[in-house]
Amino acid sequence: MRRLRFIPEGGALVEVTCRTIQNRFLLLPRKQTNEIIAGVLGRAQKRYKVRCCFYVFLSTHYHLLLDVDDAGQLARFMGYLNSNLAKEVARLVGWRDKIWSRRYQAILVSGEDGAQIARLKYLLAHGAKEDLVERPQDWPGVHAARALVDDVDLQGYWFDRTQEYAARQRGEDFDRLQYATIETVHLSPLPCWKHLPDKTWKKLALNLLREVEEETVVRRARTGTKPLGVAAILAQHPFDRPERPKRSPAPLFHVISTTVRQTLWEAYAGFVAAFRTASEETESGRPRRRLPPR
Repeated sequence: MRRLRFIPEGGALVEVTCRTIQNRFLLLPRKQTNEIIAGVLGRAQKRYKVRCCFYVFLSTHYHLLLDVDDAGQLARFMGYLNSNLAKEVARLVGWRDKIWSRRYQAILVSGEDGAQIARLKYLLAHGAKEDLVERPQDWPGVHAARALVDDVDLQGYWFDRTQEYAARQRGEDFDRLQYATIETVHLSPLPCWKHLPDKTWKKLALNLLREVEEETVVRRARTGTKPLGVAAILAQHPFDRPERPKRSPAPLFHVISTTVRQTLWEAYAGFVAAFRTASEETESGRPRRRLPPR
């Protein structure tokens, strides 16, 4: 049974995860794939005004840390992002089936400073924690760690396929970027860091990245593991998949305090009850109350 999308009144931070079908390497970090991912993400952000606190796109899945106003904004943003990415990636790699394995997963992150910072650190570690590259910022694909280190916003291309189609119908030859526009992905601070100047919260994020690098060195020295390396990653085929993909159950919330967890559970239970009541009234044909916001 699908969980109802739940965003508390006033908005919240959510961690979004979406995986490719059969864990295929369909998001393999090649140059044109990276450009398209960045372009679509930037276009979606500009269109729906979602505050993006983090992003990372590995070969088989991606994570976003989004500060949203409500569930409707999140749904519109994700619908636009996933539908356009699916079309562009399928076109690029020649995949004829669907791209995503199922609907995206959105996990609410509590307003606690510790919970938000812990999720950011966890996501910053991607690329290194799987022993794919030496450091997170070495990942050859779209990764916010590099934007933080270089202090430069991510940019990519949005391709106007309607104009391209019209040009082909007219028999025109055109350059790949003739009907493309540059889109920018802007990083926003965690909600718990909103009161801080840009330089300050970015420095805090970089400190987390340094912690990840140091912990990775210690772990590899203890276990003797070595990263796969960029060359080996790029040598893979988009239709390939890992032999043993790692999956784990996802929680409904990311929290620190048991009290906060209980409060969120009670709020979610009340939301679900109100939604079911309104839905039943609608199905029975009785005058219905307004559905709770999703």
